[in-house]
Amino acid sequence: MTLPRTFTALGETRTRLMSTHALFSPDGHVRTQLPGWTGTACVVLISAQLGARFTQYFAHMEAGGQGAATGYERFVFVLSGAVRLELALESSRTLTEYGYTYLPAGSPATLHADAPATLCVFERRYLPLRGVPAPAPVFGNERDTAGEAFLGDDGVTLRKLLPEHPSFDLMLSTMTFAPGRSLPFAETHVMEHGLLLLSGGGVYRLADLWYPVTAGDTIYMAPYCPQWFGALGRVEAKYLLYKDAFRDPFALAEG
Repeated sequence: MTLPRTFTALGETRTRLMSTHALFSPDGHVRTQLPGWTGTACVVLISAQLGARFTQYFAHMEAGGQGAATGYERFVFVLSGAVRLELALESSRTLTEYGYTYLPAGSPATLHADAPATLCVFERRYLPLRGVPAPAPVFGNERDTAGEAFLGDDGVTLRKLLPEHPSFDLMLSTMTFAPGRSLPFAETHVMEHGLLLLSGGGVYRLADLWYPVTAGDTIYMAPYCPQWFGALGRVEAKYLLYKDAFRDPFALAEG
C-alpha cells in the first residue's frame, strides 16, 4: 500500500474532529520526529491528546532508517517496502508488505530499513492481568492469515492477527468487504478503535454523521461511538483495525 500524498488549496480538507470520533485524510498529514526513530519521518494521528488510550502513527523510513525499542507494547504493520527486525539473542526477521509483528513492552527489538519503507505503528501502555504472564512476540503476514466469514456473511472476511488470549490487552485484525457488502448493523460498544483503510473505499457512519472514505484514511472511534461501514465501488475494501481486548471496564478506565 502506498499512502496518497496530496495537497489541497484554499484550506480544504476531508479531516474532521468530533467529540466521539475523528477522520484524518492524508491531505492534512504533518511529519515530525519521534524519540527512538532515526532516518524516519513520523505522522502521529491518534494519541492521548485526542483522548485515546493508544497511539497510532505512520513511520516513513528512509534507507538506513531505524526504530528502537520503547517502554510501550508495539504492533507494527508494513504498508510498503520491507524492514528487518532484530531481537536480542535471535536472528533477524524480515517483514515484507502486509507483514506484521507484536512486540511486548520493553522488548529489546530494533527495526531497520535497507530501502525506503512505510509502517503503521500502534503503541500503548500494557495493562497486565494478575496471574497471567505477559505475551511473547508475534510475527506474521496478513496475506497468509486464515480468514473467517464475519457473523456468517461470506462477503465480509475477518482476519485476526493476534492470538485470542488474555495475556494480550489488544487485538489487531483486518476486515475485507466485497463490493456492496457492509457491516450487518451499527455497532455501539465499550472498546475504542483505531482504523486505517488499506484499499478500496465506501461510507463510514460515525455517531450521526456519514463520511465518504478511501484508502489512506485513518479513523478514531471513542468508546460507545455508533459505527457502521459499507463498501462502495468495484474493488474490495479492506481496513486494519485496532481495539482494546480482554480487560474489564475498570482496568480500561484506569489505563
